[in-house]
Amino acid sequence: MATNRKIAAELAAVGRRFYSRGWVLGTSGNFSAVVSRTPLRLAITASSLPKGALRASNILQCDEHARVVGRAGGKPSAETLLHVEIVRRRGAGAVLHTHSVWSTMLSDAAAPGPDNEVACVAIEGYEMLKGLAGVTSHEHRELVPIVANDQDMARLARRVGDALDRHPDAHAFLLRRHGLYTWGESLADAERHVEIFEFLFEAIGRTRGGPSWR
Repeated sequence: MATNRKIAAELAAVGRRFYSRGWVLGTSGNFSAVVSRTPLRLAITASSLPKGALRASNILQCDEHARVVGRAGGKPSAETLLHVEIVRRRGAGAVLHTHSVWSTMLSDAAAPGPDNEVACVAIEGYEMLKGLAGVTSHEHRELVPIVANDQDMARLARRVGDALDRHPDAHAFLLRRHGLYTWGESLADAERHVEIFEFLFEAIGRTRGGPSWR
């Protein structure tokens, strides 16, 4: 596994790239990568920092309870527990969260179904889908769950876990009026997934009046 210093530098570089593309404006977004699994340690962006100026020194290390370990200085992202939940449920090596205009707009376009069923964005027929891990055909149908946002992070993490359990094949989810969460086996895989989903959300949003829903 890469060294902590290397992981921190890579996460900071991702933040700067995403900022340049308009996906994490202001202080939005957060990014993490697994440093170790036993015990679980995540390298994760510190809270309330502009991602266009992100540096390796802005990356903290947290445990499974979202507590900073190692050096002091800085507060981890408020959404660290969501990263922990995704790593546990999906075995991800990296988790990336963006706040683009298109992902935010699409996240607000459908209400939950009966019995609080999670609404989804359904994406199919696009060649870009083949860039998602394990997808080999444009005929793939990707369901992206939309999870209601919450300022209680423990409760929101449970809600995210429930959505991931209901949609075991999903490569991402949206927080309502908030943005995209996706992940990958490696940081490079997660970054590729962000690029694919951001492309697809914009393509869907610009054509035929919006996405299909389930």
